[in-house]
Amino acid sequence: MDMQWLDDVLTLLEEGNMTRAADRRNITQPAFSRRIRSFEDWLGTDIIERKTNRIDIHPALLSNEAEIRALVSRLRELRTKIAHYDPNASTIAIAAQHAPMSSTFPDMALRAKSVFPQIRFRMRPGNLSDCVTLFLRGDTSMLLCYEAEGAVPLQFGPDVVRGRWGNDYLVPVVGGALRYAIHDTDTLPDDTPAIVYPEDSSFGQMLHRHARPFGTQAFSANPVCETAFSSGIRELTLKGLGVGWLPFSMAYREIESGALVSLANRLGKEPMEVAVYADSTVEAAAAVQAVWAK
Repeated sequence: MDMQWLDDVLTLLEEGNMTRAADRRNITQPAFSRRIRSFEDWLGTDIIERKTNRIDIHPALLSNEAEIRALVSRLRELRTKIAHYDPNASTIAIAAQHAPMSSTFPDMALRAKSVFPQIRFRMRPGNLSDCVTLFLRGDTSMLLCYEAEGAVPLQFGPDVVRGRWGNDYLVPVVGGALRYAIHDTDTLPDDTPAIVYPEDSSFGQMLHRHARPFGTQAFSANPVCETAFSSGIRELTLKGLGVGWLPFSMAYREIESGALVSLANRLGKEPMEVAVYADSTVEAAAAVQAVWAK
């Protein structure tokens, strides 16, 4: 199979038209059509239905677009790894939640490189469910995530080992003009605006389970925005748009500078662990896991 066929197929899916797809691929429409036919011959089935003046793309192709894109990405990564192979350097692919990716991973990377100077990382950030899928599928050999303190660890196979980088906390904070209003009145009205997490997100589940005020819509009288993206919540709270819950490691610099004010003394804090899962059959991942576990 020629890899350019997959690029042709993805272009066709995006354009939905043979002529426009051929233009984007910088070849004639007949030549593009022949390459699509070659892919169909390799596949053993048609992926388009050719009609007068139009085509219909087979539903099986449409439903597998994400898999095709993932395959193309992995093939390109493999080609790069082979072309630029360095026996003294290893690249570890890590599926990481957005929050620990920005709040704790920089320190983790520094620690790993102090022991393995040539180590490289390929980060695959996403929501927890997406990261677990990447890890289970074998697209990454490590998983970095937050877990509620005392929660049952994620269950994987016997080759997967769990380590703990350290502890963190979800803390409620305010910023912008809102921090002055709360300071001046020394009150926190129930209808104070809030930037909340969806209840089905990992942080939303933690906050909802303990009925944390201003954490989710169910416990906020005036939710002005809902998002699972912690970095976005930090920016919104810095602008004074509402109370937001953030990992302390993500907000401590702003708390120290006064740009954000912690409300943990009033509303409490939600303890968490920074957990790292590694496929122990991958030598480099197991070695880095041992360093982080210390």
